[in-house]
Amino acid sequence: MISTTLSTRLFTKALALLLLITPTLAGVIPSTRSASTPGDDEPLPRNPRRIGFLLPRSFDVIDVFGPLDILQAVSRKTHLELVLLARTLDPVDTAPVSAGMNPFNSTFFPRIVPTHTYADKPQLDVLFVPGGAAARNPDLEPEFEYLREVFPELQYFVTICTGAGIAAQAGVLDGHRATTNKAAWTSMTPKGPNVKWVSPARWVEDGKVWSSSGVTAGMDLTFEFVRQKYDDGENLVKTISGSIEHTVITDWRDDPWAAYYNVPVTN
Repeated sequence: MISTTLSTRLFTKALALLLLITPTLAGVIPSTRSASTPGDDEPLPRNPRRIGFLLPRSFDVIDVFGPLDILQAVSRKTHLELVLLARTLDPVDTAPVSAGMNPFNSTFFPRIVPTHTYADKPQLDVLFVPGGAAARNPDLEPEFEYLREVFPELQYFVTICTGAGIAAQAGVLDGHRATTNKAAWTSMTPKGPNVKWVSPARWVEDGKVWSSSGVTAGMDLTFEFVRQKYDDGENLVKTISGSIEHTVITDWRDDPWAAYYNVPVTN
């Protein structure tokens, strides 16, 4: 017969081994951060101040102004600085480059005035990259070059919708978990064969890299970013979402569009 002391020791060792092999059974959720993310052992900065938005030709308006509107409200509670980046200081046209994407020759596309050029290289804490028709623009090399140069210096890098396709082509998402618009999944994900594309996902946080699914999902990502990265973030989210009457989706896996567009479960 095995003694009580020996039985206890065997049980303890077995339990320790089980918890080592299957941490989720102990209620420990594995980190979503990529092993390739620099500075994994260091806490990421809070209260980022200088926030930039990339403005490539044909970007989707809500990809920029959805998150911008939320952060503008944050700026009423703490000091923030806005940077709108483009190739030149000329107004950036949001109309599609391809005539085939504007078959009725509509003129219902605003032009947005940037504050800085890529060549200015303003100091940034956060950079947002929008998508839309911009992600299908065949002339994006200046944007790729800028993203490759600035990415290592950023505290946070955020893609909205098919902006992930632009970032993927630049190579800055390689090795990172990211998501994108499920309606454009089959056209965007091949642009980043070394990206760990995640579905279903309304947004994905992977260290300093944040990415959202289609358009309005970028607002939920931004609210989660505010919740995590700014002092009194929970109250900021409640106040701002209430003032704009937006029901915030707080579960990053709440993504019905993955099933709708038959996007398989990945990563």
